[in-house]
Amino acid sequence: MKPRLEQILEDLEQATSLDHLQSALEAIRDHFRVDHTVYHWVNSAGEQYGCGTYAPEWAAHYQEKDYLRIDPVVQGCFQRFHPVDWKDLDWTSRAARAFQEEARAFGVGKQGFSVPLRGPNGQFALFTVNHNCDDDTWERFTEVHRRGMILVAYYCNQKALEFEPGRSPEPSQGLSPREVDALTLLALGQSRAQVADALSISEHTLRVYIESARFKLGALNTTHAVARAISRGLIVV
Repeated sequence: MKPRLEQILEDLEQATSLDHLQSALEAIRDHFRVDHTVYHWVNSAGEQYGCGTYAPEWAAHYQEKDYLRIDPVVQGCFQRFHPVDWKDLDWTSRAARAFQEEARAFGVGKQGFSVPLRGPNGQFALFTVNHNCDDDTWERFTEVHRRGMILVAYYCNQKALEFEPGRSPEPSQGLSPREVDALTLLALGQSRAQVADALSISEHTLRVYIESARFKLGALNTTHAVARAISRGLIVV
């Protein structure tokens, strides 16, 4: 039997519609045993869509009120490249506090962990895990599941990019899925030991993937390989 998260990621890779992405997010929520998981996508024109487990009434209300402009999670993550715990965002303004109270009335929990994601043509997205629990419980949860959530975020965004309206398919550059996974996690700031652990491989095997990707990209070193992969749209961080 494959580990549950690995099976979910494989199912996600096979998704062919937003309905499949929605089902994957529900499975991810159940795997992490949290209240909500959400993927929120915004293109360069400000058009947005989302999949996830928030109440449909909240999603409709959010768009009707154009909360994209004041949502501290969106505004805070747009300025960052690394995962963000909601407690580290600025909730001090009157608008932010009112927004937070309204979100909680619709069942949004007080704890959140969001991974900012970027793609070609100005695309910006967030993968969010949301829950209602005390701070100590949440801190333990994020310590245990941080790497898994980052990996899930990457897979969701890669799949969602296929569904982006008007998107032309990117020409294949020949990187294998494992090479993409390795470079993505390195781009997110993880050490080689952490990446090897997240991918359930040895550091020696990871080195093989990295060197292979570096050769294909014509890169001088690993940092150069990551930069080239990002600039060509081969990985999304």
